[in-house]
Amino acid sequence: MYKSGSIVMIDLTKNDDGMKEAVKRAQERNIIIPTFAQQRNPSLIPTQISEELTQIGLWDVHPRNLFRITWKNEPKSKGGIFGDVNYIELPSELTGVEARIIGLVGKYFPTGAHKVGASFGCLVPRLITGQFNPSVHKAVWPSTGNYCRGGAYDSALLACESIAILPEEMSQERFDWLNTVAGEIIKTPGSESNVKEIFDKVWELRKTRDNISVFNQFDEFGNYLWHYDITGHAMEEVLEKELQSGKFRGVTLTTGSAGTIGCGDYLKEKYPSMKIAAGEALQCPTMLVDGYGAHGIEGIGDKHIPWIHNVKNTDMVIAIDDNDTKRIMRLFNEKEGQLYLKETGVSEHIVDKLPLLGISSIANLLMAIKFAKYYELTSSDVILTVFTDSMELYQSRLKEMNSEFGSYKRDDAIKDFHTNLQGQKIDNMLELDYYGRKRIHNLKYFTWIEQQGKDLDELNRQWYDPNYWKSIQSLIQPIDELIDAFNKKVGLL
Repeated sequence: MYKSGSIVMIDLTKNDDGMKEAVKRAQERNIIIPTFAQQRNPSLIPTQISEELTQIGLWDVHPRNLFRITWKNEPKSKGGIFGDVNYIELPSELTGVEARIIGLVGKYFPTGAHKVGASFGCLVPRLITGQFNPSVHKAVWPSTGNYCRGGAYDSALLACESIAILPEEMSQERFDWLNTVAGEIIKTPGSESNVKEIFDKVWELRKTRDNISVFNQFDEFGNYLWHYDITGHAMEEVLEKELQSGKFRGVTLTTGSAGTIGCGDYLKEKYPSMKIAAGEALQCPTMLVDGYGAHGIEGIGDKHIPWIHNVKNTDMVIAIDDNDTKRIMRLFNEKEGQLYLKETGVSEHIVDKLPLLGISSIANLLMAIKFAKYYELTSSDVILTVFTDSMELYQSRLKEMNSEFGSYKRDDAIKDFHTNLQGQKIDNMLELDYYGRKRIHNLKYFTWIEQQGKDLDELNRQWYDPNYWKSIQSLIQPIDELIDAFNKKVGLL
């Protein structure tokens, strides 16, 4: 636990009554909780659990799938165990740049997106300390999409009731799936651009219900910590395998909650010269020019800077036109687009893997392309990113575009390939100096101090105290020890 006055980043104070109820519930529901160490390295998982997983589907609502919250799942819909980190490298024939662009693949997490890990990192510390009492509390998951899906799923596996809050204009697939696991779904006005409306609903619930526990991905440091540790180590393993004689240049990630970009803090400790690039939609350029607006890159937030974003460690901002992401989505997934890609020399093997990239994944790819062009990178340079989720969650968006623009033709593919993909330019990019970073950090004030009641001293600590972020990072081992102690009380191992 780390405290200074009223500042508590991840509170590990124990509540004995709540812990007794959590242990009892785990015993009744056959729940064993994995440690961070086991999610980093599944070879540490007990054999009995691995054997059970061979009979369980990847997305099944089964408590053993807590152990599949890792980048290392065998890419099988049922019966898989573990292997190396799931990733793909997209060749220059596709990207138009010499630099090697490698993306970790999120599809093979339960729920089909890596956010199930972030929500695990938020819920589990409260559950194992008894701060969250499953016989009393409901877990509230405010999000623009995948995080509340992950939260509802983790809640179901941990036998906790959940409330999912997300904008009404998110893809229908999200709502259809949530109806199968979430105890309650609350739709807020707007789209992924309407984060404040989600926050307002949370305040309403706090005032009207006394049995809720809110897990806001934008200010929960368990989100940051999970990605710092699990995603950071996964990326390090990929680099150890792929870097060879080349050089790691940076990581490019859109910032929804700014959880995933926490992996950059870990990577900078290992590769101090690398750069962290934070991305957003050009239609809502908050980091770029203090701007606002609405956009269609599902899964990334805007109009504010997340509380958990370590802005002082961010080197560049890249804004992506959401029109580019949507056109490339069609290029990668429509038959005529895939045929044209093969004509240009992209291998069938790669074309078959492109549906692994959902909308925000495509934005991350475009960031990497712009990053490579900006720094004039060569074939010896490596860029890492994350392919958060796959097109399984966006088939309705393809149908909507077909209805609006007509069927996808070869001429569309030619234009989208040469203009929207390989034609990316080095515009709407900003290298950050000290005061450029501080400007973005200062934007936190308006959301978190004025609106959400955070501590001004903590905001200043985030910028000036060199130990602030290290104090969060140091909690990995204490949390693992608490998980081990909890599992021993449950007595199922």
